[in-house]
Amino acid sequence: MPLEIAPHAGFCMGVRRAVSAAEALAEQGEPACTLGELIHNPQVVNMLREKGIPPVADVGEAAGRRVLIRSHGVSPAVLQALEAAGCAVEDLTCPFVDKLHHIAEEASADGSPVIVVGERSHPEVAGTVGWIRSRAWVVATPEEAELLPEMARATVCSQTTFPPKVWDAVVAVLRRKVEQLTEKCTICPATEIRQREARELAARSDAMIVVGGRHSANTAKLYATCRALCPRTILVECAAEIPPAFANTHSEKIGITAGASTPDGLLKEVVTTMTDNENMNPVAPQEAAESDFAAAIDSTMVHYRPGAVLTGTVISIGDEEVIVNIGGKSDGLIKKSDLVDKDVQPGSEIEVEVVKVNDGEGNVVLSQRNIVNRKAWEALMEKFHAGEYVTGVGREAVKGGLIADVDGIRAFVPASQLDNRYVEKIASFVGKEMKLKIIEVDEKKKRVVASRRAAIQEEAAARKEEAWSRLEEGAVIHGIVRRLTAFGAFVDVGGVDGLVHITDLSWAHIKDPSEVVKPNQEIDVVVLKLDRERDRIQLGYKQLQPKPWDNAELKYPVGSIVAGKAVRITSFGCFVELEPGLDGLVHITQCAPTPVAKVEDAVTVGEIVHVKVLSVDTENKRISLSIRQALEEEAMDNLEEENLELAEGEEAPAEEAPAEETPVEEAPAEEAAPEAPEA
Repeated sequence: MPLEIAPHAGFCMGVRRAVSAAEALAEQGEPACTLGELIHNPQVVNMLREKGIPPVADVGEAAGRRVLIRSHGVSPAVLQALEAAGCAVEDLTCPFVDKLHHIAEEASADGSPVIVVGERSHPEVAGTVGWIRSRAWVVATPEEAELLPEMARATVCSQTTFPPKVWDAVVAVLRRKVEQLTEKCTICPATEIRQREARELAARSDAMIVVGGRHSANTAKLYATCRALCPRTILVECAAEIPPAFANTHSEKIGITAGASTPDGLLKEVVTTMTDNENMNPVAPQEAAESDFAAAIDSTMVHYRPGAVLTGTVISIGDEEVIVNIGGKSDGLIKKSDLVDKDVQPGSEIEVEVVKVNDGEGNVVLSQRNIVNRKAWEALMEKFHAGEYVTGVGREAVKGGLIADVDGIRAFVPASQLDNRYVEKIASFVGKEMKLKIIEVDEKKKRVVASRRAAIQEEAAARKEEAWSRLEEGAVIHGIVRRLTAFGAFVDVGGVDGLVHITDLSWAHIKDPSEVVKPNQEIDVVVLKLDRERDRIQLGYKQLQPKPWDNAELKYPVGSIVAGKAVRITSFGCFVELEPGLDGLVHITQCAPTPVAKVEDAVTVGEIVHVKVLSVDTENKRISLSIRQALEEEAMDNLEEENLELAEGEEAPAEEAPAEETPVEEAPAEEAAPEAPEA
């Protein structure tokens, strides 16, 4: 007689949670009671009564005690009444039912009617109606839905344990009756799964046993579903109710399922009884029977252990937790803080890790973040062993260093490893992205020590090596002036710095490099000399500039008079700068119109003077100049100009006053000048 047990037979998550909480409270010895039967199972109700937590019918009976709200939930009015009676409330409402209450309350906040699909007498439906602020309708069949009046708008929700097929049929009718229908299918996914498993199991079994309380709507629906497909279906509350000759042949396959309010112990008892009835182990002790039960259950369940990674299906999403079907007897719970995939929806498949097999309430605790963290750690270790850099973001300045986030993993960067230089304000790195090198790892404690300085130094060394490989004497390269000193300018030529000596900055004589270049200025330089052993690069800047002597003869032809600046005085003359890098000599004899004893008597350094070019010798880089001749030519030119002006001035009166236009009176005879006496 093969036995097959439905994977999701027995306690659902909400019921298991409520029973576990009640048992824990009973151990504390505090006076308590349940408002109505905690679940629809007489064995569990009696067990709690024996432990000091009996059911009470109304608020009056509960006065002065801690009251456990059953998984079906209650209305706000009941909660207020309990508070007024001085009762401490332990709310054990199923998360799915609690979600239904919130939907009903919010949907009716604007006065819109709410239609609840479910059994009117069911405690869950009665409690839900109490949360509706507007007109509430309750229907259980498509026929009842047809009797509703036509409405402009409404929201429809469902009893969490209602059959999905009937829900679909009712909603199909409501779509015709309501113009704007908002559909909120609040059926617990576990209910649908349990119903589907029951249908499939009944279809392939010769007989079915449904275990559960006769007052449980969930169990009654399971029984009806199984009986429709397998006529030899019975409903029992305990193993003692199984007919002795129910399994009359060893060839029969018997399926077993249980309602959501059926504890594991009762289900286990039924399986054990069926095994004993068939005398498969006629003299087996109790331990062997329990082993047979476990084997039967195990054959239909997915096994999991802490640390196991499973693929599950999201059943429901609450405010703080997500319920995931992982193919086992119990569904898994995952906190939203441990959920990495924030866009999951009911029906989504996600990868999860088992944190705890039992959280004390029969739930499997899951995590998704653990998987992500583990994968991140493995990836980080691969980079560590490969010597690769990682990217971190400064999160917090702590004593002795900085805490950085590296792909979700906490890494410590000592203050001495933050930079090549001493870091005074570690907090300045908070929020900044940085390249790090992992220098130490404690895999057991999952601790990482990283260094920004090591990354900087290694990258600089790599750039330097690459730059040296590209350098060759005589090559012209592009660079950036980084800093100036008294003896020259340091230029970054792609990872290494080279020096342009002050004598190689300009053809002219300069006192400071800033006269030619500025920091951060981009310039082209020529590589003059490479010394790899001493790590020195000699660069030239003036070598790429025009040489002043190359066209001196054309720019300063002999006989021309030009302006220049006296830059240096010697005993034999004065040097005059015609342009940067091009000086000419004015001999002492040519410094003034008249002989002078000292050059300083005629010229001062820095004075702008006019000189006449006497000769240009580009081969020997000599130019002879004369201030005296320049002054003489200037004086001559001035004299010629004055004579020309004077000549033009004497001719002007004759032209302006012609004789015929200006009458001249003749002197009277008697006034004529006396003649000179004869000798």
